[in-house]
Amino acid sequence: MYRLMKYVLIGPLLRLFFRPKIEGAENIPATGGAVLASNHLAVADSFFLPLMVSRRVTFLAKREYFTGTGVKGRLKKWFFSGMGQVPIDRSSGAAAQAALDTGVRLLTEGSLLGIYPEGTRSPDGRLYKGKTGLARMVLQSKVPVVPVAMVGTDKANPIGSKMWHPYPIRIKIGEPLDFSRYDGLAGDRFVERSITDEIMYALMELSGQEYVDVYATKVKDDLDRAAAAARLEAMTPRTPPEVESADRVPETKVG
Repeated sequence: MYRLMKYVLIGPLLRLFFRPKIEGAENIPATGGAVLASNHLAVADSFFLPLMVSRRVTFLAKREYFTGTGVKGRLKKWFFSGMGQVPIDRSSGAAAQAALDTGVRLLTEGSLLGIYPEGTRSPDGRLYKGKTGLARMVLQSKVPVVPVAMVGTDKANPIGSKMWHPYPIRIKIGEPLDFSRYDGLAGDRFVERSITDEIMYALMELSGQEYVDVYATKVKDDLDRAAAAARLEAMTPRTPPEVESADRVPETKVG
């Protein structure tokens, strides 16, 4: 199914309309487990990256993509499975640990795992603080991290858009990052943060994005709350200001 999607059903159309190009593909290991750590500008990132990389790329995707009902639900499950995505549950701390375990298992089995360290799409095109789950997986699986910069996907697939717009897509692959110097330090929060920050710095240099030392999820939550407050204010009827009563009736002349 993956090859059918890539070479027959979807891949040729993406190549025709978006003319994607990749730089530094030689930096991706030919065999063995490795992480492709990418910035995340749009849903389209998960289409163009596996399209342009010769090895099969596996992503960890939220479970909701695979649990829909009816014809639409079955089509979504078929599609995301065909795109090489593995369902994970992110609803609790235990679920998050299970997701990390799944990532480690895939890496130790020799998979090329695509991960977005920011944890969500950028709300405004800037690069945000990375989450340390990636570092935990790398320390446990002892694999290299290959930084990836997606360029132009936010123009082809703007946030909230239902239709994609033809726009040239570029993918930049950086040199692999080796964290073997931290072997045996899995679970050390300081080490995990240091690894994560080094990965984000590499992504910043590769992509040219402005870096913001805040989690993108927090920024999105703040934007959602502000939008909700604005909607509530717009729906609330305005009370006319009270008019002070005069202490005397002004003299008038009637003609």
